[in-house]
Amino acid sequence: MLNIIIVNWNVRGLLRACVQSLLRHPPTRHPQRIIVVDNASTDGSVAMLRDEFPAVHVVSSATNQGYGGGGNLGLAYAGPLDAEPGRPTWFLMLNPDTEATPGALDALLDYGDAHPDAGVIGPQLRYADGSVQSSRRRFPTLGTALFESTWLQPLAPRRLLDDYYMRDRRDDETCDVDWVVGAAMLVRREAYLQVGGFDEARFFMYSEEIDWCRRIKLAGWRVVYHPQAVIVHHEGKSSQQVSARRMIYFNTSKVRYFAKHHGRLQASLLRLALLSLFAEQSLVEGAKWLVGHRRPLRAERLAAYRAVLRSGLR
Repeated sequence: MLNIIIVNWNVRGLLRACVQSLLRHPPTRHPQRIIVVDNASTDGSVAMLRDEFPAVHVVSSATNQGYGGGGNLGLAYAGPLDAEPGRPTWFLMLNPDTEATPGALDALLDYGDAHPDAGVIGPQLRYADGSVQSSRRRFPTLGTALFESTWLQPLAPRRLLDDYYMRDRRDDETCDVDWVVGAAMLVRREAYLQVGGFDEARFFMYSEEIDWCRRIKLAGWRVVYHPQAVIVHHEGKSSQQVSARRMIYFNTSKVRYFAKHHGRLQASLLRLALLSLFAEQSLVEGAKWLVGHRRPLRAERLAAYRAVLRSGLR
């Protein structure tokens, strides 16, 4: 049994395309169940699902539970339905801004069925233009976290990020990794039962898949990147809707991950460094606003950076 769990928030059009792709390209050797957890969308997503896809299981949350909380709602919903003796049960955590390609689900499931030590299997992600989107990683170090996805990234030592992004391995090579990007990840039911679901208490969104993969690896399971399965990913369409909130969640989750897995000292150093970067950027944007350079843009950025600073990334 393949339980496909999609956590949705206000991306009705992308969600429709995602579900359509799953119905067009279902697995051939496993029954498929599509479960959509809707995080209190206001764009008619739930009504669209019920009108156009009556076979899809819909779990409606009265509040936005975040990706981790929404994912756990889907996992809990799927659990009681998993009763197929003698056959493995899988959970495919899938973003609503993804689309399955022909044979992708079979490729993931075939690999998992043939390798019972694989707890998580990630496909190759591609952008809409067909280019490969990096989706396999080694666990971040403090050095990685200080540079990756910050304004300092262009200044990072090349070897540091090459190691993090696993650029020593080919994009078309199946290999063991530390974690895979959570836009699409196939998880074995036994691994989930052993370690539990997402740590929703710490991670509202971002870093939840790093933490989950780390716990699954520590429990003795393999995490595998399998590029013979291809999923199209229209990256970040839900999170882009609220930029200040996205910055806060992304960086707070990064700090919380380090606090959980590397201790309070590294987390405190990382928090201080990130807040210093936002303070510096606030000064830069303020100076540009004063000289009249694209003032609406500068005002928007200043408001976002100040919101991050007020949050303290805690």
